[in-house]
Amino acid sequence: MAYSRQVIMGVLMAAALCACKSNKATTYTSDCAAGVAFKQVNFTHLIDSIKYYDKQFVEVTGRYLEDKHVSALVNDRTFTDHGNSHALWINFTQDCPLYQSNTHRGLFETEDGEYRKINNKLMTLHGRIDVHKKGNGQSYSATLDEVSYVQLH
Repeated sequence: MAYSRQVIMGVLMAAALCACKSNKATTYTSDCAAGVAFKQVNFTHLIDSIKYYDKQFVEVTGRYLEDKHVSALVNDRTFTDHGNSHALWINFTQDCPLYQSNTHRGLFETEDGEYRKINNKLMTLHGRIDVHKKGNGQSYSATLDEVSYVQLH
């Protein structure tokens, strides 16, 4: 009986490890903010207290939305307002190129050289809040500038 319990536990642990590997997040980094400490902030708290975080470096998680004139991070919760006034404009810039360290592939680059679509992806970002820049149409809460870290979940 003890032997079969050990075998079952081993199989369960192996299955758990395989499941973790298949859900592995992809991370892109830049050297733009090397040595900077980022404040981990809940998305709702960040939007509610946005003026407090002006010019500060933050880490925030949300759902990224992209379109022809959209580059925004919204709350991942289904019961919250996802309008522009409750979203962050995300300013990806060539001044802070984001690459995977193991492949040196850029954030928006696919294996075949095409443009990677990351619309509606859950992601964690590092960047600096600027409440004076409010994105396209000046309708967002603030801009997340100097993005130096992106983790796609």
